[in-house]
Amino acid sequence: MPTTTIADATPATSGRWPVPEERRMVTVLFVDIVGSTALVTRLDPEDVRTLQRAYFDTVGEVLRRWHGVVEKYIGDAVMALFGARDSDGFDAYRAVRAGLEIQRALDRRAVAGGPRLRVRIGVATGEAVVDLAGARDGGHGAASGAVITTAARLQEYAAPGGVALCAATHRATAGLVEQRRVPPVALAGKASPVDVWHATALVRPAPVRHDGPFLGRRREMAAARDQIVRAVRDRRPRWVSLVGPAGSGRSRLLHELSRSVATVDAVAVRWCVARCLPYPDHPLAPVAELVRGFAGLRATDPPAWVRRRLGTALAGLVPPERLPAAGSTLARLVARPDGADPADAGLAGAAALWREMLLALAARQPVVVAVDDVDRAAPEVTGFLRALLAEATDRRLPLAVVTAHRPQWAEPSPVPWTPVDLRPLGPVDSGRLLRHLLRRAGRPVALADRLLPLVGGSPGHAAAYVRSLVEGADNAADLPVPEPVRRAVDARLDRLDGDQRATLMAVASRVAACPAPTVDRLLDWAPGRARPVLRSLVALGLLAARPTGGYAVAEAVVRQVAYGRLPRAVRAEFARRAAAAPPRPGPAPVPAARPAPVPATPTPMTAIGAPAHHTPSLVMSRRSTGAPPPAAPPPSPMPARPPVGAPARHPSTLTPMTGRRPTGRPAPTASTPATSRRSTSTPVPTAATPPVVTAHPPAGARTAPAPNPATTRPAGERDRPSPPARPSRLRVVPLRSPWPSTQRPPASDPGSRCRGLAKAAGDAGGEVRWRAARDGGADGGAGAGRGRTPSVRAPARAAA
Repeated sequence: MPTTTIADATPATSGRWPVPEERRMVTVLFVDIVGSTALVTRLDPEDVRTLQRAYFDTVGEVLRRWHGVVEKYIGDAVMALFGARDSDGFDAYRAVRAGLEIQRALDRRAVAGGPRLRVRIGVATGEAVVDLAGARDGGHGAASGAVITTAARLQEYAAPGGVALCAATHRATAGLVEQRRVPPVALAGKASPVDVWHATALVRPAPVRHDGPFLGRRREMAAARDQIVRAVRDRRPRWVSLVGPAGSGRSRLLHELSRSVATVDAVAVRWCVARCLPYPDHPLAPVAELVRGFAGLRATDPPAWVRRRLGTALAGLVPPERLPAAGSTLARLVARPDGADPADAGLAGAAALWREMLLALAARQPVVVAVDDVDRAAPEVTGFLRALLAEATDRRLPLAVVTAHRPQWAEPSPVPWTPVDLRPLGPVDSGRLLRHLLRRAGRPVALADRLLPLVGGSPGHAAAYVRSLVEGADNAADLPVPEPVRRAVDARLDRLDGDQRATLMAVASRVAACPAPTVDRLLDWAPGRARPVLRSLVALGLLAARPTGGYAVAEAVVRQVAYGRLPRAVRAEFARRAAAAPPRPGPAPVPAARPAPVPATPTPMTAIGAPAHHTPSLVMSRRSTGAPPPAAPPPSPMPARPPVGAPARHPSTLTPMTGRRPTGRPAPTASTPATSRRSTSTPVPTAATPPVVTAHPPAGARTAPAPNPATTRPAGERDRPSPPARPSRLRVVPLRSPWPSTQRPPASDPGSRCRGLAKAAGDAGGEVRWRAARDGGADGGAGAGRGRTPSVRAPARAAA
């Protein structure tokens, strides 16, 4: 077998799992013979040997039938593990069922002429470290933990032939097993007394109450209802499956469907609903539940009352001469014989008779046969439903079959088959549900924000977290995973194969997104082995791919449970291997491109030195005419003469409007005609063309938008006359003078330069308006420009 070394130098046999050991929630059963010392003292050694063989064989058969692993034999005691290797969420229930059956099996297999054996049984549930490869019959030392000692001590306080349960086992089997609480007992090594319950018998669970709000399932409700209504109206039977994981609200949706589709076209619909219990008494127990619900029977009704009620319910469906025989046959099915043979001809005949009764009922009114948790049912149940659907299709009866199950149900899909997937609730619906549950439980509604990331959109998880707060948790900061949620997640993880489970645990050990090479390094795999496993986990909804290329666990509670399964030594080894990993190579940095040098050419606009913190940037431009404008040269630091129309005594910083041309568009030249209605060049204003004075905003202010490339005229339209242009809309930028209104500004004052340029524009035909600055007061008249802002507008261009 392959070996994997983690955290130490001792190779651990990995078997099917790359991670050899796990911290798991297991249920331990400990059974011991009452008065064994006195018994073996008075018997001959050969008789003791014969008695022990019969005892061990009987106990082992019962334990293996309930999927338990016999870990060891200690004298005349037997210790078994449930959930040590594979968990289905009902490990404690299977252990209690095995404990209740062991005494009956010993009574049936008593040795002729030998003494009657009485046993005491203790069942405890808790966390243990399990050697996965050694979790098999006879695997001594496969599990370690205090739960083993607790089970051994509990059996001492069980009655002869009875089963004693710890508190965790009691909570896991509540509603499934009849239990009686006894006074707390002081176990050796325990600091405080331990609560103990005695299991007495099995009970049929009471109907589940659905009194909370029904949130976030409108789409699924409408889809399922539409299929049922179509099956009834068209008289074409259909199979509708409500598919979702444990806690997704399948049972609640089925309950709401039965209330919503009570009638179709004013015709009453008869619903026959059954629920598959875990590990039923006989394979056809859900079919018997359908009969019991149809006739209004209870599990504790006497046989005479059962036959009477069946005769009344079947009246009109079978001929009167066949009514007594039909009632007796169905009464045998309802009796629920313990350990009935699946091949019993009597039970098979009773199921066939009930199928005929359903078809006869569908001929009189629409019928919906619904089975909840059908993935727990035996193949005989699904065969019954398939035969019912096939015969109803042949007869064109108004009948529909509705089932609820988890996504991993391996039963082949019937035809026609319509699945309705129940996806996780959204954050809004999950928050509303949490607030309702917290308010009803008397807890602060503010805890919903902390619980929201933990519930993962599961209504069942939300109810479990709120219940854990009610049962003693102080707050949701360090709230452990509730036991029902832990059992559901454990069962979900154990349905994975070895590589998938180990990969999920490796990803859960990392806080950040974990790429595939890191998973290979953590598990000591060959490069590339983890990539297909990661993709399969994403398809199952357990992992989520990040944009950075790594993977993370999709749900917080799944990550918490998966990481909690890793022993401390494995966590430390994962951390060491992750720290020793080389850094991931990133893309090579791209060197910044340097702009090409632009030759200096004379510019018709002069930059005259002025203080940078006082000088605004003013640009003079004109609209394009029919002739191509001169080339727009780059800015030049060389001084030149001031522009025409501007007073020489008012210096200003003048720059061409090269910044208004879109990036990547070449500047027009003398040899290349302009292709835009708005010229991007900056010619010197003349008397024929009045200038437009535009004030550039200072640093940090919003700039005017660039011209739209969509307005560019094609080359073939350059010679056409241009349409009349709308008046330009120029931004008004405050240019407030820093000088008080009582002083005359010097020649270097930017306000003086602004007034000079505005005067030149007004003389050329432009429009100049003054308004008060936002943060200054205007003094009017001669004080124009001091504390006021010029608004300069260009004259409208005439049509060509």
